[in-house]
Amino acid sequence: MKTISALALCGALVLSACASTTEVALGPDGKPLPQVYKIGPGQQSEVTYRLLDSVNTLRQAKGAAPLQLNSELTAAAATHARDMSVQNRPWHFGSDGSSPLLRVQRSGYGGKLKGELISETYQTELETLAAWMEQKDTRDIVLDPTATDLGFAWYQEPQGKIWWTVVTGAAGPMAVAGL
Repeated sequence: MKTISALALCGALVLSACASTTEVALGPDGKPLPQVYKIGPGQQSEVTYRLLDSVNTLRQAKGAAPLQLNSELTAAAATHARDMSVQNRPWHFGSDGSSPLLRVQRSGYGGKLKGELISETYQTELETLAAWMEQKDTRDIVLDPTATDLGFAWYQEPQGKIWWTVVTGAAGPMAVAGL
């Protein structure tokens, strides 16, 4: 019996040596501090389609049609993501005073602007989407059954902060969408 106990103890010591000793830094609230999510140069398509697929999965669960990636809306999103970094604040107006509607018009999109989502974070695109889904106003933009198109872009600063922008639209004649 002592042999079995000794073997079990040795096995436990061996396994404990394999355990990770990396400690997670905690903030004053006791929650883990965010880790920097670095997006590599070759990951643009991967990140884009991971978000698009996730949005469409959420939409499907609510009975809404999938969104299609749209290059004009993506151009408007990219312009705004970079501009928010320059302004160092997440908000819906450009440094030139442009609104989401004006940016979509400038990009050449021929449909109707449905909404814009923005975020300033160190989190992944999926963590950011999850945060948007927690709030009714941003969730409504993701799940809007009249939306058909999606533009998605980000700008990551050298220290790791990411400025995310999603723009949704509905194919067809351009019209003001209440923004």
